[in-house]
Amino acid sequence: MSTTTKSLPCLLLATCILFSLLLPTMAMTAKPMSNIEQFLIPHNMVRARQGLPPLKWSFYLANFAKSYAKQRRGDCALIHSSGDLGENIFWGKGKQWTPSDAVAAWAAEKSFYSYQSNTCLQNKDCLHYTQMVWRATTMVGCARIECRSGDTFITCNYYPHGNVIGQRPY
Repeated sequence: MSTTTKSLPCLLLATCILFSLLLPTMAMTAKPMSNIEQFLIPHNMVRARQGLPPLKWSFYLANFAKSYAKQRRGDCALIHSSGDLGENIFWGKGKQWTPSDAVAAWAAEKSFYSYQSNTCLQNKDCLHYTQMVWRATTMVGCARIECRSGDTFITCNYYPHGNVIGQRPY
């Protein structure tokens, strides 16, 4: 037996011991997702399922979203802002709602979208989903606030906007 082979179990044991000592430290120092990542990662996961390029974060759109969300703080109403941006809005009762919850709710509308007819199923909404997967859209910016009622309001703005009549999202 060579010297290398004889010391291999010892080397593996030392590596295992070192790893077991470092693992708790590594877990404690794991960086939580930033506010941007909480919005951007789930959006881009939905887009990746359709083979679409990832969206990039826009601070301009995020500031627009934040400004508009603050206007909704008093009533948390699902009223769209005005302008030439795409926009998805979400309301949830209570404070526990996260950016991923909003994105998941919008993505769930995929089941109501018919690619063949390029329409939403009758009496169903799918335009939040189609905005998220609009191929020409390249940027997103979002905001989350707690309303005075204690409920959650989340909005995302997209550029360029999607949901152009007569065009397919992808």
